[in-house]
Amino acid sequence: MESHEDSHQLLVTPAATADTFDRTTARRAPMMIVDRVRALMRAGLLVAGDRLPSERELGDRFGVSRVTVREALRTLETHGLVTIRVGIQGGAYITSPTGVRVIESIADVLALSVNEAADVVEARQAFELGILPVVCERADQSDIEDLFAICDRSEAVVPTNGDLGSLSAEFHIRVARASHNAAIELLALSFYSPLLMMPKRASGPPETGEFRSFVSAVAEKNVRGAVTIMNRLFAHGGREGRIRPDRAGHHDLL
Repeated sequence: MESHEDSHQLLVTPAATADTFDRTTARRAPMMIVDRVRALMRAGLLVAGDRLPSERELGDRFGVSRVTVREALRTLETHGLVTIRVGIQGGAYITSPTGVRVIESIADVLALSVNEAADVVEARQAFELGILPVVCERADQSDIEDLFAICDRSEAVVPTNGDLGSLSAEFHIRVARASHNAAIELLALSFYSPLLMMPKRASGPPETGEFRSFVSAVAEKNVRGAVTIMNRLFAHGGREGRIRPDRAGHHDLL
């Protein structure tokens, strides 16, 4: 796709023409500009490296002030969707949001909008139990070895009263990575963000042996066994509600 550097062009990609942007209502103008840019990115009409029109051009197209345009660009930059450059080749350039930015955004939403820590734990439990069939199917020898290595480190930490919380989070994230699905891993990283790691209310001493039993179940591709053990791990972490696997390996709330 040939790009254009002419500053009078609305966008640097010809697929998105001057009609792509139109006037919008003033009240929600900044967010509507942001939403329009997002829509164009999702449609493939704007890709990383494309330069948005100048503030003046965007203002003319949307029928808003340059102040409003700047607010929209700042929002896009905060979300990791554009990079603002200065100089002769300056302007707002489309960029791909990084995994870290996505993780932080999801964690922020959960931390700031969910009042009950138990709700996050319950969502985390439902998510993790739901991915276990995929994990059991796809986990390879490298995944199993890495998970057993975390078990070894956890067992070594117990006598010293070390930080089992971070090792537990590392374990659960590594389980998600064993799905070999980038979206699943991204969500797991969000759920186990330090921002969301609430104090645990363990019902007894850490059952590090359960983690090892869980890895063995995954290695054997035993979905039902893996779900049963994971339920026990969540229950040990202080969550009273459990999710029960049925005979097909699916999950029903008790």
